[in-house]
Amino acid sequence: MISWKLKYYNELSIEMLYMILRIRQEVFIIEQNCNYLDADGVDQKSYHLLGFSDNILVSYMRIVNSDSLSGQISFGRILVKRDFRGKGIGRQLMQKAIDLFSPQHDSIVMSAQMYLLDFYRDFNFQSIGKEYLEDNIPHIKMIRHG
Repeated sequence: MISWKLKYYNELSIEMLYMILRIRQEVFIIEQNCNYLDADGVDQKSYHLLGFSDNILVSYMRIVNSDSLSGQISFGRILVKRDFRGKGIGRQLMQKAIDLFSPQHDSIVMSAQMYLLDFYRDFNFQSIGKEYLEDNIPHIKMIRHG
């Protein structure tokens, strides 16, 4: 069973922030062999949705405020720890975020990795435009209308 916590940046404890940065590095930098600046200055303007199993951070998403980047709320840094994949936790994470943020926002945007296109389509996200490389990984912009 996953225990969910939603925290704005200034509500994160030092320990939670460390867990977030560590799991993002594990997944995006080490697993995906992608060198990029993860601490991009956006975390401070974001909500952080954390999924815990027995006090271990196993799932995470950053939700960027609509007034911060594009004028729309944005989901990003979406991940499930490797040992916990294939158990439906990613679906729980997406549904939790949609339940929390969709009622207050007309649309939600994201930059999705191409191999997850069908996964996000299951949550009524639609692709916009053409495929592009982000940190040498194929992505596409997606939007979900409220």
